[in-house]
Amino acid sequence: MPGTGKTVMKYLLALIFIAAGINHFWHPEFYLRIMPPWLPWHSALHLTAGFFELLFGVMLLIPRFQRWAAWGLIAVLIAVYPANIHMAVNPHLHPDLSEKALWFRLPLQFVIIAWAWWYTKPVMEARP
Repeated sequence: MPGTGKTVMKYLLALIFIAAGINHFWHPEFYLRIMPPWLPWHSALHLTAGFFELLFGVMLLIPRFQRWAAWGLIAVLIAVYPANIHMAVNPHLHPDLSEKALWFRLPLQFVIIAWAWWYTKPVMEARP
């Protein structure tokens, strides 16, 4: 069946973001720790990011909302990029994480953005 791989990858992407969104509420201390100090309202921002990661992850699974969800995930990934940069340039604040992993996350974010972008195309509904 054509598109099966793309469908499997969509479910994987959705699962990653649903899990990440839930994790914002389950382990807020991790997300509060990675917030750049120059950003205001750390708690509100990380909860907002978690909410939208969860929402867009679920929406990605609904064909009618897939495009909006994909664009939303791209926006979230761009919005949280400063936190990833902050982590990479301040590895001493994250001794439990590998410095190489922190730097690896920076280009990986663009791969994930491209992955989400894959789902911004209109969904072709099967005709009977």
